[in-house]
Amino acid sequence: MRFTCQWLRHPSSNLLTLGLLVLVLPLFSRFALGWSHPYGYLSDLAIGSLLLIALHQRVWWLGIPLLLTWCVFTLSTAELVNAVGRMPEPGDLQYLGDAQFVSHSTQGSGLSEPLLAMAMAVLLGLYLGLRSWQKKHPASPLSGAWLLVPLSLFAVHSAGQQLKPNEADQWLQFNLPHKLLAESVTGGQQQWADWLAGDEPNSPVDISALNQLDLSGTPLLQQAGSARNVLIITLEGVTGAYIQASRQAIASSYAQDPMPRLSQWAERGMLTTDYVLHGHQTIRGLYAMLCGDYNKLDSGTPKGVELLNNPARSEQCLPAQLRERGLSTHFLQGAGLRFMAKDQIMPQMGFDKTLGRDWFSNKPYIEFPWGMDDKAYFEGALRYVQQLRSKRQPWMLTLLTVGTHQPYSAPQAYLDRQPNAKLAAIAYLDDAVADFLAALEQQGVLQDTLVIITSDESHGLENVRLASAWGFNLLLAPEQAQLPALKQGVYGHVDLTASVLDYFAFPVPSTIAGRSLLRDYSSGREILSYTNGLLRQHDGQGTLSECDFQGICRRYASPGFIADSAKYLGRFSGKSARLISQRAQQLDQSLSSSQGEQHYQFANSQPIQLNATVGDDWTDNLVGAQYLTLDKNTQTTVTLKIRAVGMDSQGATLQLKTKEYDRNVDLPIPQLPLLTRDQPVEVTFSFDNPNTRKAFSFHLLGQGQGAIEIVDFSVSSAALDTEAKLLAAQETADELTPVQ
Repeated sequence: MRFTCQWLRHPSSNLLTLGLLVLVLPLFSRFALGWSHPYGYLSDLAIGSLLLIALHQRVWWLGIPLLLTWCVFTLSTAELVNAVGRMPEPGDLQYLGDAQFVSHSTQGSGLSEPLLAMAMAVLLGLYLGLRSWQKKHPASPLSGAWLLVPLSLFAVHSAGQQLKPNEADQWLQFNLPHKLLAESVTGGQQQWADWLAGDEPNSPVDISALNQLDLSGTPLLQQAGSARNVLIITLEGVTGAYIQASRQAIASSYAQDPMPRLSQWAERGMLTTDYVLHGHQTIRGLYAMLCGDYNKLDSGTPKGVELLNNPARSEQCLPAQLRERGLSTHFLQGAGLRFMAKDQIMPQMGFDKTLGRDWFSNKPYIEFPWGMDDKAYFEGALRYVQQLRSKRQPWMLTLLTVGTHQPYSAPQAYLDRQPNAKLAAIAYLDDAVADFLAALEQQGVLQDTLVIITSDESHGLENVRLASAWGFNLLLAPEQAQLPALKQGVYGHVDLTASVLDYFAFPVPSTIAGRSLLRDYSSGREILSYTNGLLRQHDGQGTLSECDFQGICRRYASPGFIADSAKYLGRFSGKSARLISQRAQQLDQSLSSSQGEQHYQFANSQPIQLNATVGDDWTDNLVGAQYLTLDKNTQTTVTLKIRAVGMDSQGATLQLKTKEYDRNVDLPIPQLPLLTRDQPVEVTFSFDNPNTRKAFSFHLLGQGQGAIEIVDFSVSSAALDTEAKLLAAQETADELTPVQ
């Protein structure tokens, strides 16, 4: 016992505990998770030895934040890879502070790697306890010469990446701290190389092949389609690998058959198998689908949000185009609408009615934190279709499911039949959507309706090449006999708007990009995608380029975009790699009138019922001003006007918070006065952005008995050094009309 106490007081016990935490645990967990790869072990050893040297016997205020950050990074990587089959990017770290996301994503099944979290907590607690105990027995930190060990490991890893690049997934080759470090170093190297070469990294490049309309192909139908209505069914997170015909088309090595019933329906329609998803996140996928434009190929402010300040471009979106031609337009999703401002973005696109979880009166079969389970959702959607058919006006309806979002919604019977919750949720969705389609057929809907089934994004699959970008498009039309079973060619979400308008032989606005699925093309086309941290470009001539966060690109011989395997042709970097990145950056700016100046209106003149108490910054947020990018050296001005609707005599207490990557930001925001029936709240304030703020969110919280109406919530930014621009921005904000 005495020996044990003496050893615990000895600095070697602290060093051993720290080594177990930052060296042994990540190596063992990598092996246990099935992520074994030489580059991955090198990465873990390099970061672990660096932490060991940097933290041993250093001051506590340096060690605790670094170790906590390292633990969060390591655990979040494991969770995100298990959830959606990809490694975190900097923008994904915002969700770690999202109480709604964390609580909802871990509800029921909890963390996917609880043993890893427990081991981290135990070792971290032991380390902190030993540090506290050993304060009376100080020891010297490790010599700086030991830094040669991690630096050598980093050098070997980098040399291996350069000399022998590998197609393995990023999480197999890097841990998250190493990835972020390498990304920063590479960015600095590229800027230095640009300066030496005299290149201008932001110079315009030719993107005409990507952002122009192409209706030069031969029509599959000799005349306009006979359907009166349009139904777009969007399945949360579903990849094309789940459809049997899609797997067969590329001889996929993925052996499972998660959606057999939807696969049977795919044999009855026109299935596009080489179908590209351009990015992650639902609002980005919906924008690309419904507005005929690439969503942002990075993690910047979603174009859907930018659309709120671009009414001219909004009029070109598919719902607005169909509404102009006499169709009533409807959007119905299983989740709430306020998150990511879909309550305003979807009406801005041209939907007459935008409805979410609150619309459904039927009882869900299972409780699911994100919204309606898929069976109950499609039963409600079928009722909605029946209501539309009872009227004489043709219609467009876009549906969006939510049950296949982590933590995945499925009844116990499905969980018992499947190896994990994810496949159980997919099977539950498969039955739900197949039953829905069968009911539509029985009721005669398929005879006069163009039906398109696709997904908003792909939640990916481990060890399946390009799974994060692999989508599908299943088209069911009254003219099915005239259409091929498998549509050849490379297509993507950017093509959906042009395809629907082309089906009806409606004029397609010149601002719409893409090709029509209802035409055959004699030549290939260029297309871009940004998923799983990789920017991919197919040149339409048999070559796929894949560029990683280090600016290193690899070329593959690939007739199409989606393929089970492809011949590696070599790597490249420098100017050729930057050109691909610059093309993506120019596409990202399709809705931006000028750099630095932004004007957004997030007000929604609809009564919002308040809760008696505020429970969560996200679930109780009253406004959808989320994930904005505020440029460097700008000043942001916010104008807020709120009035009471049916408020009791006690009034309502309001609070406005701001977050960056969902962590609270200390800004000069005034305290909001008490809102009463006779006294509305009107506040204007400004704050500076000396550096770029990313994933910046406003959180308006309120508690009281009654309802409120947000009359104005405008956000305007302009360059700090131009007073006139600031005044103009404020005037513009005042003139903006709240989106109805």
